[in-house]
Amino acid sequence: MKIIKLISFCLIVIASSQACQSQANAVKNSKKAIINKQPNIIFIFADDWGYGDLGIHGSTFLKTPNLDKMAAEGIDFQNFSVVNPVCSPSRVGVITGQYPSRQSVHGHFATVESHIDRNMPDWLDPKAPMLPRMLKEAGYATAHFGKWHLTNTDVQDAPSPLEYGYDEYAAFNIAGRLHQMSADSTIYKSIDFIKRHKNKPFFINAWIHAVHTPFYPKDKYLKQFDHLNEQQQVYASVVAEYDDRIGLLFATLKELGLDENTLVVFSSDNGPEITGTLKKLNDNSTGPGLGTYYSVGETKGLHGRKRSLFAGGVRIPFIVRWPSSVPKGVVNKTTELAATDLLPTFCELAGAKYPKGYEPDGESIVTAIKGGDYTRQRPIYWDWRFSNDTLYFWPSAAIEESKWKLITNKKMNRTELFDISTDWAEQKDVAAAHPEIVKSLVAKIEAFQKSLPKSAAS
Repeated sequence: MKIIKLISFCLIVIASSQACQSQANAVKNSKKAIINKQPNIIFIFADDWGYGDLGIHGSTFLKTPNLDKMAAEGIDFQNFSVVNPVCSPSRVGVITGQYPSRQSVHGHFATVESHIDRNMPDWLDPKAPMLPRMLKEAGYATAHFGKWHLTNTDVQDAPSPLEYGYDEYAAFNIAGRLHQMSADSTIYKSIDFIKRHKNKPFFINAWIHAVHTPFYPKDKYLKQFDHLNEQQQVYASVVAEYDDRIGLLFATLKELGLDENTLVVFSSDNGPEITGTLKKLNDNSTGPGLGTYYSVGETKGLHGRKRSLFAGGVRIPFIVRWPSSVPKGVVNKTTELAATDLLPTFCELAGAKYPKGYEPDGESIVTAIKGGDYTRQRPIYWDWRFSNDTLYFWPSAAIEESKWKLITNKKMNRTELFDISTDWAEQKDVAAAHPEIVKSLVAKIEAFQKSLPKSAAS
């Protein structure tokens, strides 16, 4: 009888142990599944927001507590570049994963007449390789809210964003004057979309208006910065408003239990606008507001601004946050990243497939955003056809490879070379000391340019 009781006891202990182990494995597998499933992806693309327009980057007058917190909870990449120094081509580089000149998009979309003059199409071809379409085919709900500018208000017959792979959109700087959404509702519309699609993976392009002209400062924020001069007060109030809204977005993700598996990226399409003299400005798509007199964004000592291939025009904030997968509080000043990398990166994370024959110019930076060792394999190219002979705005082409960045203008017979491993701010031209490097990089630029279409129709 004692032996039977002992055997029964042992069987109970074994069964209990197995049950506990099974439960532990189930919990472990459940956590693993949450981390490994397709992440939600939100790409916040600001407009003319300079490298120095962040508290964490040492702004002299701006307050960005929510973006600063985002960086503290993720990675602040400080060697990220867009592939064109103005809006439309910069955005083409993001959603095609290729240099915008491959689509003959060299400058911003404007009027049909200007497109003819500049040998550009009237809109980005919706048949081009497209990030939202690739993600949609991978099972994502896709949306675009905010600035479009892959055509222009003055173009009447451009295709809808739905033809580019989006399930839903609301936009400004879009074809026709009757379809412009309120410029300040981008984040609110993004939050609404998140709430309606919380049970499946989603991708949102949230292309905010800040800090492009016209400015629309609100009294609530102007009062917060009444200690600043007039120009800084306006600019700081706009930045603060959008920083608050980004904070609201993060709060919503946490409230819905989506925070851990949502990758949020914050960046900008180019450097800050040149400070002008216009105090008032009317925009066809967003309405009347304040003008370039209030464009006092900062580059934190980087030469050049919007429309320049120097770092101040193309080196942009790039903050990545994804609690389940991205390490916290990392500042990375060396890893070379480009806007064309976003498509291959997001596609890898989503398990999305490229269309047949497609080859991105960018490369996946998943390893980098997860905090691992990553070395770029491909150069970064810039093709800019609207340079002028003023200081920092003369370069018409550039290349960055390894530690070198070369800027050049063949017509002006001018070339400069920078060792960005020791001269991150591009202050000292070392071309004379490295003629072989110059020769090699110039040859690569020429080969790249020969690969581009000669006209918008070719």
